Amino acid sequence: MYLAAEGSHNPILPIWQELVVGTIAFALLVFVLLKFVMPRMETMYQARVDAIEGGLKRAEAAQAEANQLLEQYRAQLAEVRTEAARIRDDARADAEGVRQDILAKAREESDRIIAAGKEQLVAERTTIVRELRTEVGTLAVDLAGKIVGESLADEARRAGTVDRFLDGLESAGAR
Repeated sequence: MYLAAEGSHNPILPIWQELVVGTIAFALLVFVLLKFVMPRMETMYQARVDAIEGGLKRAEAAQAEANQLLEQYRAQLAEVRTEAARIRDDARADAEGVRQDILAKAREESDRIIAAGKEQLVAERTTIVRELRTEVGTLAVDLAGKIVGESLADEARRAGTVDRFLDGLESAGAR
């Protein structure tokens, strides 16, 4: 009745019973949130932070390990390149040594062939000179026999005549 007697309620002033019920409900809600919900949210938040930080730490560790492996691979690659360059240089030096050996053997063989050729030429020349001396001597004796009119049959005289004639030819050719 009180409300009816008064007539109408002032909209600016709240009803005190509603304020009490609202305050109790709010306090109950805050209590439930602080007691049950907030600790679970805090543990989930902490687990999430730990997962993120752990992931970052693992990522940093993996990055550091990858950088270390990269440096090792680069060092190994540099060693391999150095070794390959050394092997190439050794191969070039070996090839040059083999080339020099082959050239030396070729020169020796060439010199041997030339010396053998010269010896053969000297031997052939000696044989040809001997044959020519004999023929020239025979022709000279025959010619001398025809000129003189008598036979030069004596072998010792004939050999002496031929040798003198050929010596005279050699001394005339040497001048």
